Amino acid sequence: MADFILHSDLNCFYVSAEINEEPSLRGKCVAVCGSTENRHGIVLAKSYEAKAMGVKTGQVNHEALKACPQLIMIEPHYELYLHYSRLVRQIYTRYSRFIEPFGMDECWILLPNLDDISKAEAIAQEIRRTVKQEIGLTVSIGVSFSKVFAKLGSDMKKPDAVSVISRENYRSLVWPLPVGEILYAGPHTVKKLADVGVYTIGELARFPEALIRAKLGKNGVELRRFARGEDGARVAESGYSQPVKSIGHGATCVRDLHANEEVWRVMYELSQDVSHRLRKHAFLACGVSLGIRYSDLENVIFQRPLRVPTRSALDIAAGAFELYRAHHEAGRPVRALTVCAGKLSPDGAPAQCDIFGDSMRVQKRRTLDDAVDDLRGRFGVSCLRAASLLYGTPIATDRCETVPMPALMYR
Repeated sequence: MADFILHSDLNCFYVSAEINEEPSLRGKCVAVCGSTENRHGIVLAKSYEAKAMGVKTGQVNHEALKACPQLIMIEPHYELYLHYSRLVRQIYTRYSRFIEPFGMDECWILLPNLDDISKAEAIAQEIRRTVKQEIGLTVSIGVSFSKVFAKLGSDMKKPDAVSVISRENYRSLVWPLPVGEILYAGPHTVKKLADVGVYTIGELARFPEALIRAKLGKNGVELRRFARGEDGARVAESGYSQPVKSIGHGATCVRDLHANEEVWRVMYELSQDVSHRLRKHAFLACGVSLGIRYSDLENVIFQRPLRVPTRSALDIAAGAFELYRAHHEAGRPVRALTVCAGKLSPDGAPAQCDIFGDSMRVQKRRTLDDAVDDLRGRFGVSCLRAASLLYGTPIATDRCETVPMPALMYR
């Protein structure tokens, strides 16, 4: 007897849900797209007909229309997608109580104590048919002995298909694939691996562990384990929620940011929300990370520790701004920013004191932040705001309408 894992991926989920609600769209070039006015104007999902015309996920709206002039563009309806996601997961519960979501449209499903992988494949086929008949959506399912390979399997055949990756065939099926196909191998990791001559999953699997550790650290070792079929991660039981490890907030700006002052405005506004959620969940941040999306849509992420644990919006924004000044390439326009508080510790837990800081000033700021939170909880978020955030032209979505100067951070 053995445990097997399914990875279920709803095909073209957003578009499929829209077509299910409006059957006249079936067989046409359709894409669900973000708002062009709010700079979220990219393709979120597309039909297979649109894909055949050159429309790509993440493509800017006007580029998608250029590739496919007859493209029907639909704004997203997230409540509809959540509704369909819940319906499909109810079907999954007929087969297992171990269902771990991976976004709205993907889930891992554990099938314990089966004779062999053919039984798991039969259940996957049954799930595929049931989702199609009862909900009207199609799903691709990977069947394997590990979560990573199950995920790879669901990507192998689309739409409406089941793929099996077993202990007997994974070398022939998985190892020839580009290394970027494996879960958590992002573009920067792929580039670093290419620098040492690793281009396929098989080459990663055979690469010496000591060398991969030297190049990519423990994350590289973990990827190598994935490539070798040694992923021992379990599927979480339904309803399980992972401990909070970070709290962040991001925004896409309505125009590109060029000056440091503009960037600081957005960071400070984002940090207001991060700070509020830290207080709500009784956490302190011991580190901060900054995500930058440039106007050419390249994404970079940087992180650093904070001198002392904090939940202050000013401290978090200051840490993020230091990262920006240290790593930003001068002259590159910024399209979007994300500020994230990490390395969380419970508020009240023992912490190293800052012997060079003003502890009384820190305590006064914490008391002030708590009072502001209390007032906003009773009278609304906009009832009380920092004076430096009251003026200026809105420059980003999600309440980003700030205008402080960087010097204000240090007063």
